[in-house]
Amino acid sequence: MKIGKHDDLLDVFLDHRVDMLYNCFLPSTGWKNSLESMISLLDDPESQYNRYLESIKKYDDGNDDKLKKEESDGNLLKDDVVPMTFEEYFKNICESLELCMVNLYTHLPTSQIQLEVAKNMIRARVLLKTLETMLDDAHVANEGLKQVLNDIKDIGSSVGCFTMWSTTRKEFLQLLRSLRLTFILPNLVGKWGIKDFCLENACLVFCTASSSCKLNREVNEPLEYLLIDEAAQLKECESAIPLQLPGLRHAILVGDERQLPAMVKSKISEKANFGRSLFERLVMLGHHRLLLDIQYRMHPSISLFPNREFYDGQISDAQNVKQRSYEKRFLQGKMYSSYSFISIAHGKEERGHNYSSKNMVEAAVVSEIVSKLFKRFLDTRNPVSIGVISPYKAQVYAIEEQIRKYKTHSDSGFSVSARSVDGFQGGEEDVIIISTVRCNGNGSVVSFPIDKEQMWH
Repeated sequence: MKIGKHDDLLDVFLDHRVDMLYNCFLPSTGWKNSLESMISLLDDPESQYNRYLESIKKYDDGNDDKLKKEESDGNLLKDDVVPMTFEEYFKNICESLELCMVNLYTHLPTSQIQLEVAKNMIRARVLLKTLETMLDDAHVANEGLKQVLNDIKDIGSSVGCFTMWSTTRKEFLQLLRSLRLTFILPNLVGKWGIKDFCLENACLVFCTASSSCKLNREVNEPLEYLLIDEAAQLKECESAIPLQLPGLRHAILVGDERQLPAMVKSKISEKANFGRSLFERLVMLGHHRLLLDIQYRMHPSISLFPNREFYDGQISDAQNVKQRSYEKRFLQGKMYSSYSFISIAHGKEERGHNYSSKNMVEAAVVSEIVSKLFKRFLDTRNPVSIGVISPYKAQVYAIEEQIRKYKTHSDSGFSVSARSVDGFQGGEEDVIIISTVRCNGNGSVVSFPIDKEQMWH
């Protein structure tokens, strides 16, 4: 799945959530250790810091023999581990604790973390940031920082500042102690254990039809509702996979049997209706369906043909597409209105990749249009995305070669890609260019390897 610059979408993927939660379960740097370290640090900062220094010293002493042996063997003697200053140690625990809190209230199943606990973590994070800011503003030395944490007020700062520090520290400690009592993290080992735990306690699962078979063994509570998106593009046998989940009470199929169907390469299978969807079968049997009869994407001049040809005029145009501002012109001239048909008089059909058809003159015209759009982009710096579609793979490859030089600008706001009809499924761009490759003497397209549903798609 291409998620582009939308990194926040990663949060819905199970593997990403497991990666984020993994560190929270580690004994040395996880939630329990970070929580106890912070409580101890604020309760008795000097003792906690001394324990840290002792642990570093033990580590160094334990490695003395090994280091001496390396020196006697002619290797360079490694330096001792340099302990963190008190300020660095405090900030290190802050980072670890904050990261754990964010990952826990973001990625744990909601059934495993109460709303009140999540609110307390968010509040604790705000207080943590406040304490860090106050320490940064103090600009005190190492010993002075210990005094700050112990509420010693005679180091040259105002009384009001330390009153605020004391109040914030007190509330923060209360919240941490409350979290220690009200939120117990389960003992899970390894990423597989965390993954199983997340699935077992999920109340909402997004997956493909084929991978839904895993939910039979990995979800504790039966799922009651099933919603299948793009149901008209699934083979009937594929829709049967999630329908076998135990405990289902309602199934909702969302799709359009008049758009792109399932892909079936075998002519024998196609003749036997192997590609027919459950959605289409239910429509043929006369089951009631709801039609979403308002379209919000196409300019009315573009929606006019598919509405008449495929939906008997039942689809209405939303108000947003009727507004004058919706009529975008990326290039000047009558030829570049909402839609245009461009006749390529001297095009020549050739055989290309895997005996597929291509038309190099059409490919050159497409490249020229893309070039003009790119120049316009450089002048205005208005972002524009372009999709080039052709029913022939050889033509897609030929166009890709022509427009390759423009792909390096995708991060700057100009993007262009060429794909087949099936490959563009679900896509949406500012400008669509369709290269038909072939036509007869009357100008009508012939031998199109697409059916009526693909044409509308």
